[in-house]
Amino acid sequence: MAGPLAGLRVLELAGLGPVPFAAMMLADMGAEVVRIDRLDRAGATRGTRYLMNRGRRSACVDLKHPDGAATVLRMAGRADVLIEGFRPGTMERLGLGPQDCLARNPRLVYGRMTGWGQDGPLAHTAGHDLTYLAVSGALSNFARAGEAPVTPPNGIVDLGGGGLMLAFGVVCAALEAQRSGQGQVIDAAMVDGVAVLTTMLHSLIAQGRWRDEPGTNFADGGSHYYNVYRAADGKHVAVAAIEPPFYRALLEGLGLDPAELPAQDDRARWPDMKALLASIFGARSRDEWAAHFAGTDACVAPVLSLTEAVGHPHNTARGTFATSGGIPQPAPTPRLSRTPGRITMQPREPGQDTDEVLIRWGFSEEEVRRLRSAGAVG
Repeated sequence: MAGPLAGLRVLELAGLGPVPFAAMMLADMGAEVVRIDRLDRAGATRGTRYLMNRGRRSACVDLKHPDGAATVLRMAGRADVLIEGFRPGTMERLGLGPQDCLARNPRLVYGRMTGWGQDGPLAHTAGHDLTYLAVSGALSNFARAGEAPVTPPNGIVDLGGGGLMLAFGVVCAALEAQRSGQGQVIDAAMVDGVAVLTTMLHSLIAQGRWRDEPGTNFADGGSHYYNVYRAADGKHVAVAAIEPPFYRALLEGLGLDPAELPAQDDRARWPDMKALLASIFGARSRDEWAAHFAGTDACVAPVLSLTEAVGHPHNTARGTFATSGGIPQPAPTPRLSRTPGRITMQPREPGQDTDEVLIRWGFSEEEVRRLRSAGAVG
């Protein structure tokens, strides 16, 4: 069965991180996405094992060649969406900016993905996941009290604050274009995207329930009931028993009597309680604790590695991970009851489908041969 975005035609100008992730999300949900790769593309983002390139064909085009740029502009005329992740001004210099493409196709949704956005004092400055995380205020919360923030693997910003927000913007703008007949430009900035992910924390600050002091709050490692503990085998157990019923289940599972303990939210006693729970959890292995708390509402879970998570019984039962092309990988999400997403094809080598793509998008075989001989495509 076709996915919910079947019929949506998307041009993806190949890039790093958030752009391929957004394209993957759209392709998983049925959009026809074509990746425009550079002729000289190499490195970790190419090949059949770069999973974020799944679900779409690849055509290699030299955007600096006049005929190459003209080829993409012509394809934009038949597309519903174009997404790109170049620095501000790059697409304009290539003759492929929003004005150029919207003049060719007024219904086009033009998605722009950058770290800092299309304007502002940092717009033309280089950056990466960690720098956007820092300026958004989010990075400061990845820390224990009095310690430097840890460096999380990229993904929170690149994919959550970037790729997902771009994909959301594309769906919003494409839906609106169906009503108005007009396209528009999406300015998706990773720093904006990760900032909006901190909305709940800003709400808690406004309510007086959260201190802007990392590692001192109920849900950032400050408390004993929302924390990670080392087990006897050196692995770890996550505890997230915030609500009173879950906290009671936690204490019961640990053999502790609430009447003999300080109140759950007695902040002055949190260090003592963390030490007590650390000593208890240190007496058994991670998997022993997982089995001990299985089926309870104590909100205790084993901290799994990425490869271990693939085989966890809950993930297996739900099909959270799928094996496609012999490679275990996260399955398309979210789940739709009638038109679910699916992995339609494995990642393609850059340019593997150039001729097929161009012909599907309205070029004649003779035109494709001419473009190849001119070095505009490959």
